Amino acid sequence: MSAAGERLQDTARQAALALPGVSHGYPFTPGLDVYKVAGKVFLIVTDDPDEQIITVKCEPEHARAQERGYASITPGRYLDKRHWISLGPGPGITERLITDAVDDSYDLVAERLPRRDRPSGR
Repeated sequence: MSAAGERLQDTARQAALALPGVSHGYPFTPGLDVYKVAGKVFLIVTDDPDEQIITVKCEPEHARAQERGYASITPGRYLDKRHWISLGPGPGITERLITDAVDDSYDLVAERLPRRDRPSGR
């Protein structure tokens, strides 16, 4: 079952908040809900009801494969287009795909942190 707009965003938020050491807020603009681990961004949820997307960090090769596989996955909005992808509602965008994308993004960011800054419990 495809995840539409608000459900896509809610699923991403819930997945992010379930991870250890996550903080979130609106540091850039009121329309971008930014999720961080140890001060490093791993998820941006766009609050604009006309543009219901999430943006996550992704390995470049995996990002290109995702973009080819899903029409509503595009190079990351707001960030480096090589290392970030944006997911919008559309065919094949499931809650599982969203959760996996958030988890993978978190892991990519957390594994690059110095050991002392990595959250425990993952």
